[in-house]
Amino acid sequence: MDADAMAAYVMDGFEGVVEVRASGDSFFMYDPSDQPDDRRFPFVTIVTGDRYDQVSELDRPSAYRLNIGLPKAEYVARFGAPPSRRDGAGSLEQSFDYTAMDRVMPHPVYGAQYWVCVLNPGEHTLALVQELLTVAHAFAVRKHENRHARTE
Repeated sequence: MDADAMAAYVMDGFEGVVEVRASGDSFFMYDPSDQPDDRRFPFVTIVTGDRYDQVSELDRPSAYRLNIGLPKAEYVARFGAPPSRRDGAGSLEQSFDYTAMDRVMPHPVYGAQYWVCVLNPGEHTLALVQELLTVAHAFAVRKHENRHARTE
């Protein structure tokens, strides 16, 4: 699935999602009530280049990284405790090949905040990615509802 098809899947598959595009990247927020921009935070992103980090070598033709924010319990169940040590470039010190395609792994920078990533989800990871997207969307909905309840 290419980046445009993945973006369409997120937009068509989940209610209340808003997409913001910038520099070829997509940021997906749950926002059924059209909140101000400073109240939005993505639960999924699609990054298509090396603007934010170079560890995944996203400047390769057709390469993109799908990033998914998970609840802590979901992340820990799959990967254990999140890493905390960073290398000189700011990436978390982990033993993953962040250039590998079609493999779900902790995010190289935001793994400590319970984000996972996969480069070019495909045959091996698509079912898992769809499951993780469902979990992330439900988490975003729950956070939005909790925030809304506190402001009433």
